[in-house]
Amino acid sequence: MGSLSLVTMMRGAWLAVRHSVVVPALQVAVYLCAAMSLMLFVERLYMGLVVAGLWLRRRCNRRLNSAADEDDDKKLIMADSDDLESTGADRPMVLVQIPMFNEKQVYRLSIGAACGLWWPSEKLVIQVLDDSTDGSIRSLVQAECWRWASKGVHIQYENRSNRSGYKAGAMREGLKKHYARGCEFVAVFDADFQPDANFLRRTVPLLQTDPGVALVQARWRFVNADECILTRIQEMSLDYHFSVEQEVGSACHAFFGFNGTAGVWRVQALADAGGWKDRTTVEDMDLAVRASLRGWRFVYVGDVQVRNELPSTFKAYRYQQHRWSCGPANLMRKMFREIVVSRQVSAWKKLHLLYGFFFVRKVVAHLVTFLFYCVVIPACVLVQGDVRLPKYVAMYVPAVITLLNAACTPRSWHLLVFWILFENVMSMHRSKATIIGLMEASRANEWVVTEKLGSSSTTVTATTTTAAAKGKKKRDQNQSFHAAEILMGLCMLYCAIYDIIFGHDHFYVYLLMQSAAAFIIGFGYVGTQ
Repeated sequence: MGSLSLVTMMRGAWLAVRHSVVVPALQVAVYLCAAMSLMLFVERLYMGLVVAGLWLRRRCNRRLNSAADEDDDKKLIMADSDDLESTGADRPMVLVQIPMFNEKQVYRLSIGAACGLWWPSEKLVIQVLDDSTDGSIRSLVQAECWRWASKGVHIQYENRSNRSGYKAGAMREGLKKHYARGCEFVAVFDADFQPDANFLRRTVPLLQTDPGVALVQARWRFVNADECILTRIQEMSLDYHFSVEQEVGSACHAFFGFNGTAGVWRVQALADAGGWKDRTTVEDMDLAVRASLRGWRFVYVGDVQVRNELPSTFKAYRYQQHRWSCGPANLMRKMFREIVVSRQVSAWKKLHLLYGFFFVRKVVAHLVTFLFYCVVIPACVLVQGDVRLPKYVAMYVPAVITLLNAACTPRSWHLLVFWILFENVMSMHRSKATIIGLMEASRANEWVVTEKLGSSSTTVTATTTTAAAKGKKKRDQNQSFHAAEILMGLCMLYCAIYDIIFGHDHFYVYLLMQSAAAFIIGFGYVGTQ
């Protein structure tokens, strides 16, 4: 009798807490998610409309151009090419920086591509900034530099005694070298990036013709996008970034976040902005924001593409996403006041920086995905009907946002469902990293270099990869366990079973799929080893 009374008391206490605390808190969370979802929806819709307008304008311009004009343009390009080959007297000095750290698999690719750039040899300096801690790798990189130097290429090998400032520190020190002081422009390529030979011809003139332009950013082209489902998913996310976010930023605000590579900077603008700083893990974005606040403008050229490699192991991808999520949030914290009090940019640009660029894309986008799909919906299932969850929040708005994101990669539309589920799982790590960056917690300045495998698919001719090697690499799955993802899968599975037994809104369909996706990732079946 006593135990029955105790159970009754506990049930009564739970019901009281449920109706006075749990349900109101969940309802507030639903409204908060609705507000953030609408913010993200408006931002995505705005950018989609701008991109559609840009496409229509370019289409009209192409129609207006006559065949004669096109022939004249070709003649001018050919004349310019001939002049470039004959003399470099009127060409500016260009420094090409290649920062690397223990890049045994890919150092030859980037160095070879940089040394093959079409530019007058007396006006081009290749600078290999090797922070490798492995002596054998340093020897290999140095030998590769000597090999190209013996062919007449002006290439310099630099190795520091310490990694102070990481990538930013290496590039900052590189610009101080005596042979770099006369350079007017500096191109940056990470160790796995392979620019086409005409890269400088297509980017430097944009800086020469407009002295107000500080940066010309090219697009990335992923040579190993078909390696596994992890690389296909990354391609979908990054295609939207380059096709929409960068295009809109360039066309409407003359600003976007520098991607850290595949871009050309005006050295004067770089110095005017304060140079490279290592106060966050996104030194490239930090420099871009500071240069923008000084009044400099950026140009994005989506038709200039640079080959590079996507991380194909889940471990490398997760470290990369931590840096890409934590760094911007931490930078927003550090630069909020500086942006607000800046007198060299308009209020419209300040609003774009603080609200659109930082708050919505770098904070809200991560938090709303995790909070809504991984916390609020499962919790609403457990309280069954006591919380009002509008359909436009749960279905319509997210569906439109997803379709806008996926529109840039039509070849992967059949992966759309798994892409959504995968992004929901990754939102757990991105949200954690965002909070760490905002609070400047212990891992805020963690820097882990993204691992590059340097597979044969990253070479200029992918045909060198044999079918047997490809098959072996795809079978070689990373079998390590990821506890957080497995725990998430168990929670989703429990909520799905509970909804099947007691529910009536059919949320279990989503919860079962999300649980399966979390288990697939948790047991190491995404990405190669």
